[in-house]
Amino acid sequence: MKRNTTVAEKDKKRKDTPTPEEQKDMIVVKGARTHNLKNVTVGFPRNKFIVVTGVSGSGKSSLTIDTLFAEGQRRYAESLSAYARQFMARMVKPDVDYIKGLCPAIAIEQKVITRTPRSTVGSMTEIYDYLRLLYARAGKTISPISGKEVKKDDVTDVVEDIKQLPEGMRVVILVAFKQHDNRDVKEELNILMQKGFSRMYIRGREEAPELLRIEELLEMDEKELKKKIPAKPKAAAKSKTAKAKTEEDENATDKKAGSHIYLLIDRVVTKEFEEDDIHRLSDSINTAFYEGEGEVLLEINGKELVHYSNRFELDGLTFEEPVPNLFSFNNPYGACPTCEGFGQVLGIDEDLVIPDRRLSVYEGAVAPWKGEKLGLWRDQFVKGARSIDFPIHKAIADLTPAQYKLLWNGNGSVYGIRDFFKEVEQNLYKVQYRVLLSRYRGRTTCPECGGSRLRKEALYIKIDDRNIGELCEWQVKDLQQWFANVPLTEHQQQIAKRILLEINQRLQTLVDVGLGYLTLNRLANSLSGGESQRIQLTRSLGSNLTNSLYILDEPSIGLHSRDTERLISVLKQLKELGNTVVVVEHDEMMMREADHIIDMGPLASHLGGEVVAAGTYDELIADDNSLTGKYLKGELTIDVPRQPRKWKSSIVVEGARQNNLKDVTVTFPLNVLCVVSGVSGSGKTTLVKQVLYPALKKLKGEPADKVGFHKAIKGDLDSISQIELVDQNPIGKSSRSNPITYIKAYDDIRDLYSRQPLAKMRGFQPKHFSFNVDGGRCDTCKGEGEQIVEMQFLADVHLTCEVCGGKRFKEEVLEVHYKGKSIYDVLEMSVDEAIEFFGEEKNLVKAIQPLHDVGLGYIKLGQSSDTLSGGEAQRVKLASFLGKGKSQGHIMFIFDEPTTGLHFHDIKKLLSSFRALIEQGHSLLVIEHNTDVIKSADWVIDLGPEAGDAGGNLVFAGIPSELKNIKESYTGKFL
Repeated sequence: MKRNTTVAEKDKKRKDTPTPEEQKDMIVVKGARTHNLKNVTVGFPRNKFIVVTGVSGSGKSSLTIDTLFAEGQRRYAESLSAYARQFMARMVKPDVDYIKGLCPAIAIEQKVITRTPRSTVGSMTEIYDYLRLLYARAGKTISPISGKEVKKDDVTDVVEDIKQLPEGMRVVILVAFKQHDNRDVKEELNILMQKGFSRMYIRGREEAPELLRIEELLEMDEKELKKKIPAKPKAAAKSKTAKAKTEEDENATDKKAGSHIYLLIDRVVTKEFEEDDIHRLSDSINTAFYEGEGEVLLEINGKELVHYSNRFELDGLTFEEPVPNLFSFNNPYGACPTCEGFGQVLGIDEDLVIPDRRLSVYEGAVAPWKGEKLGLWRDQFVKGARSIDFPIHKAIADLTPAQYKLLWNGNGSVYGIRDFFKEVEQNLYKVQYRVLLSRYRGRTTCPECGGSRLRKEALYIKIDDRNIGELCEWQVKDLQQWFANVPLTEHQQQIAKRILLEINQRLQTLVDVGLGYLTLNRLANSLSGGESQRIQLTRSLGSNLTNSLYILDEPSIGLHSRDTERLISVLKQLKELGNTVVVVEHDEMMMREADHIIDMGPLASHLGGEVVAAGTYDELIADDNSLTGKYLKGELTIDVPRQPRKWKSSIVVEGARQNNLKDVTVTFPLNVLCVVSGVSGSGKTTLVKQVLYPALKKLKGEPADKVGFHKAIKGDLDSISQIELVDQNPIGKSSRSNPITYIKAYDDIRDLYSRQPLAKMRGFQPKHFSFNVDGGRCDTCKGEGEQIVEMQFLADVHLTCEVCGGKRFKEEVLEVHYKGKSIYDVLEMSVDEAIEFFGEEKNLVKAIQPLHDVGLGYIKLGQSSDTLSGGEAQRVKLASFLGKGKSQGHIMFIFDEPTTGLHFHDIKKLLSSFRALIEQGHSLLVIEHNTDVIKSADWVIDLGPEAGDAGGNLVFAGIPSELKNIKESYTGKFL
């Protein structure tokens, strides 16, 4: 495509640059030059839903994340004091003339933002924080012994009870007389007098109550006083339970006398109490609670005794008072002391003890119960099984939860697996037992908290008979149902009104963005990038910010078309709050719903970086410059193969039951393009990445993660020489790693330069043309091309290396030229330029060509790997396999959503790369939601029909054209 017109001329011609009048309601970016942007000037209409699209590498992220968001963040940071800024990540000023009308910016990227095992879905969305507050304020503490509610009385309760009594009642406020250790009765009475008390009250069992002045008691001799108040026995045993303690305090009495001795606090006669009376009554009861160490008695009309306690006790147990920190597993006060709030401990790993759940106990499912000596444990269990009605011939996988528990815990008649390990632990002084135990140790659910991460006191507090740990194990959609119908008392409703509003709003958003299948205790580091991004979106919506700029990087990743519809409504909701929502996106559905579209291009890398078209959906379609518009109106299309390929051999996974899979048996054909589809959370990743992939790796004798539960894997296993999972993990984390070193093409370039006449004269070897080893690279910057000066609270200053001028190599190495270009010039070339430049070097072109074939012709040869997106990294891996050709044998490739970050134009290239791999004799298995890829497949496996519990079934397996006839399939509807 010829580029004769300058950017400025095009701006005049197309009027993409907003007029001063239009700029009033816009965020205007003037002269953006970050990465490949060519002095771009563009306007983002305020309070609108804007989609930025364009081919991969055209500069979408450079414009939105690296320019708009970076400047928003930097301005916020600059507004803080110098002291605060020194603790923040330092902000780099983007290369832009100015940005006018910028509001506070929030970027929601598709990175898994946390790696800590303490972070969960509940804590990331803040739902768990509101749950903690709800349980602390509206929860009821239930005793695990009697099942009764634990209550404590306070001053108000006692005052209210007195006010409710009929007029004219005589009420005496009393506390039990306590004689402390190392004090005799007279000492105790003296202290009470000094405190201002004047009377004791003695209640006998038969005779009428007796009122005695403390002065009189002190004047009595020892014998007489003993009759009235018996002394406490010297060697009194300490009471063990709270109940026993209370009885001892209350009685403080000689059994023969059978009387109770109390300190009289106050006396009142019930009437229409005035405010002064209420104050006096409250003071007296407060004093009584203090003197009685939490216990108060009211005697009514000389007969009835009513007991009050402000201690949180029942059934002999003292309970913890509900406070938010009691429910926090990140706080030492609330965390389970055994697992310290992680929910897992190092213990006996059930999967190691029973590695194959397809076997029965009789067939030797329990791995340690083998051999002459240890096999006796299995024999005793088999013999005793009849007495406990245990099915010894039933596969472990088919046991009921009760039977499985019996196998582990045993009972009076037989010993279980735990008894076996108890004996092993008793013999740890013998080396063979230590070796045996180490073989079966691993991460296992904490036995103390059952994985809830909280101390048991927190789980006694319930709402509608459910504790907070149970709620966290439910799927979000079930939790939403529970909150919609939870029965609360009027008092609880008043407390919880605002909290429930926040919880329900966040749960609704999670369901709306297609995450209703997650549980609140799901670890944040186990989420995919797309799930993580949509959870951050939930948090942003919950905060109800207005007049902000939200920038989302492909939020539809990992989303089925059904869930994309819901996501769009959530984004519109964000816009309606008064925010500007900018989405970097390739999804056609998103573009149709957008208020404004900015199309970057025309192509990628150095051929991109311009605004090709801007306007509404209809304006984009009408614009002949827009490549996206041509695909949207059907002028350009992704060709679907006329006839699906036939297949002869396959691999069959039988009885997969991992996570939500419902005992499914699935056939995966070989030597074709097979796509696994279904709504988010339907079980695709579980089936492919947790069952099939590790199981095939293990069958090939290669190390693999834990294999998900299934009955068997059958089929043509011998025809596959290796299994490759091509995911979106970075290809290299260092700034030195780049695409051509990854595909091993840089070796050929270094060889070529070392063969040049000047290189031979100077004795240069291939290593002299590497910036990773000493020799040819610049000694000052060590081949980095720049030096970083740390500036404490200001942004780090990246200075071009003074010695090599940013060219990474020594002057004498740069003097070696091939066709007039130095090694530095070659690293600065794009893949497409390099193919043209090295045209005569057939082997070198053949090595670089796969990068062009997978749609990465725009990236520079020396581009740092850490600047590649997830989708680009995945395609570099694909290119490395394409380059190896047929020499590798028959590989089964597993791709996890390879269309991530791909424009229609790039998907077309990707599909041709897939065809090339199949022609080389390989098999492709792709997890995908993109309808163009599903249509191009030879075989489709559709899981669902819903997510979570309602998913995990095989809805359809066959050729794509037949899928649209399946009513239950959501994928079929969108095809």
